[in-house]
This record gives sequence, C-alpha cells and structure tokens, in this order.
Amino acid sequence: MHELSFFPKKKLKKQLLSREEKIFNRIVAKQRVLNEQVIGCVKRFRILSEKYCNCRKHFELRFNLIAAFYNLGLV
Repeated sequence: MHELSFFPKKKLKKQLLSREEKIFNRIVAKQRVLNEQVIGCVKRFRILSEKYCNCRKHFELRFNLIAAFYNLGLV
C-alpha cells in the first residue's frame, strides 16, 4: 500500500457513515473511475495487457508515446 493512496471508508456494524465520510467516498470513487479509464485506454494498445516480447529498452519509449497520444486526445 502506498502512503498517498486513499481507500473509501467502510461502514461499521450497526453504524452509518457520517456525511463527511460519504463525501470522501464519492471523491475517491470519481478519482478511481478516471484512473481506470486511463488504464483501459493504455490496455487497448496491448502493451500492458499482454506479455511484452520486444526489446526491453524500447518498452519505456513506447509506453511514453502511448501516454503522449492519450494526453493529446488522439486516442
């Protein structure tokens, strides 16, 4: 677990979540959806979803190119 990662608050047995905890859970859920959409887009190029069989030193360059395509909105 990374020190900057956030997890939604869980409800305890027979206790409801407070309003602040519900708002926090919504923020975490929105961020999670955005992250999963980016990961799904990168997986379309099959660089992460399958075994990479090409030269290892080209992996970083190709991954950065795919990220640049995504950031430019070309995908």
